[in-house]
Amino acid sequence: MKNSIPSPHNLKKVSQSELNKLIEFHAMYMRGQVGGRRAVIKYFDLSGLSFMGADMSQADFTGSAMMNANLENGDFSGVSFFACDLRNASLAHANFARADFRGAYIAGANMTGANLCEVDLREGKIMVRGDNGILEERARLGGDGGRSILAGTKLIDADMTGAQSSYADFSDADLSGVILRDANLENASFEGANLTNVDLTGSNLTHTNLRSSIITGVMMGNNESQGLDLTEAISDREMGMRLEKLGKNLPELLEDHTLWIATAGQQGAQLDLSGYDLRDVLNLNQYPLTAVQCIGSNFLSQDLTKAELQSANFDRADFRDCLMGGADLRGSSLKYAKLTRADLSGAKLSGLSFTRDNEKQLQRVNLSGAQLRFCKFNDADLRDAVLMGVDLTSADLSGADLRRADFTGAILNGAVIEGCRLDDTVIDLRGL
Repeated sequence: MKNSIPSPHNLKKVSQSELNKLIEFHAMYMRGQVGGRRAVIKYFDLSGLSFMGADMSQADFTGSAMMNANLENGDFSGVSFFACDLRNASLAHANFARADFRGAYIAGANMTGANLCEVDLREGKIMVRGDNGILEERARLGGDGGRSILAGTKLIDADMTGAQSSYADFSDADLSGVILRDANLENASFEGANLTNVDLTGSNLTHTNLRSSIITGVMMGNNESQGLDLTEAISDREMGMRLEKLGKNLPELLEDHTLWIATAGQQGAQLDLSGYDLRDVLNLNQYPLTAVQCIGSNFLSQDLTKAELQSANFDRADFRDCLMGGADLRGSSLKYAKLTRADLSGAKLSGLSFTRDNEKQLQRVNLSGAQLRFCKFNDADLRDAVLMGVDLTSADLSGADLRRADFTGAILNGAVIEGCRLDDTVIDLRGL
């Protein structure tokens, strides 16, 4: 405990060249070479720097800012990230076995395929002596208190066997395929998280919050589960009707729909897949889904890259974790749809122009009330879109075209709008 511990706003910035030297000296230390020394980089600003592929095992980054840093494919086993700020960092496929993440803030980070065996994600606080001599908690840039925050984090296929994660916040995180055997998850929150095919065998789930989470394929057994909250958790039963029940495959169903479009509704029939489970339809993005009815349909984790989805009705549909980069959604309705963690980079969400009774009209995309937490809208076209009351918590809209869009009542906590076009946009930037 030191009185000299700097505030998180006064951390000394480290350059990439300085970091490279520290990485080299640490590698020498790990090899036992003369002149090597262990990397102890406590209370520094390492944001945006690259550790890619580096062996930093046993290093100490206590209290440092590492926002948007690149730690991919590195070895960070046994490392101390105590009370670090790792927001939006890339930690994919890195080794964090037995690492100390107590009190770390990791919201929005990508930890796909990471090794998190026996990782420590319990509460952790740095105490400092105030001006009056009384010990008090040191503030941190992100989040309140000493909980480990992994909200919105991608942890796909990570190995978290034996993790100590009591009170950790995994809300809205994607934990698809994660191994969480024999972990301590007491009082942890997974609200809204994707737990598809997660192995929770032998884990402590006492007072664990799984409200509104996706629990299809979850493996459980030998669990302590007193006080486990599964309110509105989504299992296979709630995923919707299977397409097979219609007795036709999608190409066959689309024949009448295509004819309906070509004849302006005079022949054929509009395709209505409302309430159907479309998660497992192969190559769904290759089918023209213009003007389909998909109210309340389930597209969870589907690949809809560059899909043709114009002028369709997707109200209350579930697009969580979908890949929708470059998708054409012009003129579509997505009121109250769930798009948490979806990637809509470069998507077309502007209005669709048409002529009716010799008058030009604009059919605007309507996302009113939609859940857009941790979404990616990089370089997306949202001109004239209706986004009234949407939840854009920690969403990335950098480079998006937001001209004339309506964000009345939108939640913008932590949203990124750098480089956006905001001409005539209705938006309250005080909410950022």
